[in-house]
Amino acid sequence: MKIWEINEKFGIENLKLNDAEEPRPGPGQVKLRMLAASLNYRDLVIVQGEYGKVIKPPVVPVSDGMGEVVEVGEGVTKFKVGDRLCPIFFPDWLEGEATGGTLRQDRALGSSRNGMLCEFAVVAQERAVQVPDYLSDVEAATLPCAGVTAWNALMHGRPIMPKETVLIQGTGGVSVIALQLAKAMGANAIVISSSDEKLERAKKLGADATVNYRQFEDWHKEVVKICAGGVDRVIEVGGAETLPKSLKAVRAGGTISLVGILSGGKAAIELALVVMRFIRLDGITVGSRSDFESMLRTMNHVKLRPEVGLTVPFREVPAAFEKVREGGTFGKICVSY
Repeated sequence: MKIWEINEKFGIENLKLNDAEEPRPGPGQVKLRMLAASLNYRDLVIVQGEYGKVIKPPVVPVSDGMGEVVEVGEGVTKFKVGDRLCPIFFPDWLEGEATGGTLRQDRALGSSRNGMLCEFAVVAQERAVQVPDYLSDVEAATLPCAGVTAWNALMHGRPIMPKETVLIQGTGGVSVIALQLAKAMGANAIVISSSDEKLERAKKLGADATVNYRQFEDWHKEVVKICAGGVDRVIEVGGAETLPKSLKAVRAGGTISLVGILSGGKAAIELALVVMRFIRLDGITVGSRSDFESMLRTMNHVKLRPEVGLTVPFREVPAAFEKVREGGTFGKICVSY
C-alpha cells in the first residue's frame, strides 16, 4: 500500500509517498480501507517539526480520517465489513474526564502513532466510532479532532444553552463546525473575521451577527454592543493576541473555551478580570470517544453537514499542507483517496 511519510527531515517538501506492507487485523481489530482524511493545524506543526521532542521520524501524519471496514479480526462484535468508521484522536480516552494518561500526545494519532495518510489502517474496535450514512466520506473525516474539539468547546463544563450567545473567532475548521453546532443547539452566534466575504458565508451558515476585526480593532466593544453585558461563551482560537479582548467580551460568569494559540502561547492578561468577574477559562484538547458519539447523535438529529472548503486527491497531499500553511480557507481542507 501507499503511505505519506516524513522519513528523516521535517518539512512539507520532505513528505514522501512510500510503499508499506498492508496491515492485517489482529484479535479485536478491524482493517479499514481509508476513504478520506482531513488536515488540522496540528498536522502542519508536526510535519514542520515544530511539535516538540515527542515526535521523531518516521512519521505518518494526520489524525483525522475515515475508512470502510474491509476485514475484521477474531472477536470483533461492534462492527462488520462495510461499516464506515473514524478512529478516535486519543486512543486511550474512551470516556470520562481527561487524565494525564488519556491526554498523552505521543499516543495521539499522527504523532508517534501512525496517522491516517495511508491506504489501509488497523484499529482496535473500541478505538473507533461509526459515522452516519448521510455524511459524505470527506465530511465524516473532518470530525475526530476538529469536530470533537468544537463540541467540547461548547459543551464542556456548563454546556451552551438555547438562546445563549457564543462568540466564535475566525472561520477555520474548528470555528466553522462550532458555528454549525451552536446553531443546531439553538444558541445565538457572533463570528469575527478579517474577511467580509467569509463573514457573509458565516451568515449563510446561521451566524446572527458578525464583526470584521480589521475594521474594528477593539472588536470586543462591538461584541458587547451586539450582546449587552457580554457573550455567554467565547471559542478562543487566537491565544496571546486575542485572549485579553475575549476577557472583555465575555459576560460575568461566562466561559472562554481555549482551543487554539495561533497568535502565540504566552499571554499577558488581566487576572483581576478573571477573578472579579468569575470567568471560567477552559482548556480544550479534543475529547473522548464518548464525546464523539454524543456529538454524532446531535448531528444526526439535525443532519448537520460539516463545511468542507477544499478537497485534494491523495497523491497531492503536499498541496493540501501548503493550503493549511497559507491559511484563508473557509472550513476544512480534506484529502480524498
